[in-house]
Amino acid sequence: MSSNMAIPKTCTYCGKAYMIEFKQIVGRGTRLFEGKDFFTIYDFVDAYHHFADPERDGEPLEPEPQPKPPRPKKPCEICNQLPCICPSEPKPPCLKCGQQPFVCKKKVKIKLRNGKEFEIQHMMATSFWSADGIPMSAVEFLNNIFGLPNLFKSEAELRELWSNPMTRRTFLEKLDDAGFGKEELTTLQQLINAENSDLFDVLEFVFNSDIKPMTREERVAEAQATIFALLDNKQKEFIEFVLSKYIETGVEELDQEKLPILLTNKYQSLEDAKAVLGNVSNISTLFIEFQKHLYEEKVA
Repeated sequence: MSSNMAIPKTCTYCGKAYMIEFKQIVGRGTRLFEGKDFFTIYDFVDAYHHFADPERDGEPLEPEPQPKPPRPKKPCEICNQLPCICPSEPKPPCLKCGQQPFVCKKKVKIKLRNGKEFEIQHMMATSFWSADGIPMSAVEFLNNIFGLPNLFKSEAELRELWSNPMTRRTFLEKLDDAGFGKEELTTLQQLINAENSDLFDVLEFVFNSDIKPMTREERVAEAQATIFALLDNKQKEFIEFVLSKYIETGVEELDQEKLPILLTNKYQSLEDAKAVLGNVSNISTLFIEFQKHLYEEKVA
């Protein structure tokens, strides 16, 4: 195979040749054309030993070490299966709730600047930020929000502000400006395990942590008799509907802007609502007045 032609993919060498001829044969094997990306040389007489050229070819490379084959895994000694299918031992139940997986909420105890200690829900994935956009710890967040009483001087003043949807909206706007908007107040509810409480009860707890927040359902049950005392049956039916939405969702349902939506949901249209409850002025007065009784302080 010493003729002057391109070698496609196979070169066979059987006889003696000069060094230059051997390299020429190898060189022809390396010529490329479409569809050829490798070539093979069959050297039946070990000619490469005679034509070794360390100066040109370099030192021979050591063969790469072959990785040891992994040891075959043994089947389980108990079930004799691979992988093991033995049932795992059940984890012990929670010491607090007696369940596995546990269903109780983990709490941590913190101490505020005013010296008071209380337990909050452990919230690993919650970030706290100041009004200036600076990250805060949970303790810093609570210390800040426990400084809110400068927005009202007493529980009685807070109750008065909260009992009217107009003054309540203004108060919430001031809270938002101070860096405690809806998201922060919702977080506070979660921290003190008061998601089902009115924000009024949460803020009252901030002012006086000796008063534990009641749920919205408990607040309605406590005030219901007083609210219904002076209402006729049609008014009572509407206020019952409003209170059910309040228990389900929260104080947002008692905002004055929610009134048209509540009327439409209950009576299908505002005209139908007026036919049942009277003119707009009467309905608005009814909506505002019942809230005073909802937040009225009960005498022990």
